[in-house]
Amino acid sequence: QVQLVESGGGLVQTGGSLRLSCAAPETIVAINDMSWYRQAPGKQRELVAQMHQGRVTYYSDSARGRFTISSDNAKNTVFLQMNSLTPEDTAVYLCNMDARVSWSDARYYSLWGQGTQVTVSS
Repeated sequence: QVQLVESGGGLVQTGGSLRLSCAAPETIVAINDMSWYRQAPGKQRELVAQMHQGRVTYYSDSARGRFTISSDNAKNTVFLQMNSLTPEDTAVYLCNMDARVSWSDARYYSLWGQGTQVTVSS
């Protein structure tokens, strides 16, 4: 099973910044959507930001103006730059890609990262 590899989480003070990265294997043939989700304790998973074929298509209300999603398509990598962080941003952040994993299989699969913890202290 293909898994995405995340990095960049950690502990930061209110007002600080973090940059998350998520890489898919180089063997991935094509990617449609690249997304970041987050899940806080006791809350449902929520979509934070999304790109479709390299174009930003969604920011949540809480992310808009503070977070920026971007990608390096040559490296099958998606980033989430998070600025002006508050304790309400504390969560496990997960990346997701809708990707074609093989030339011999035309289907697209939903791939997930392992999750990275972001903790913002007050």
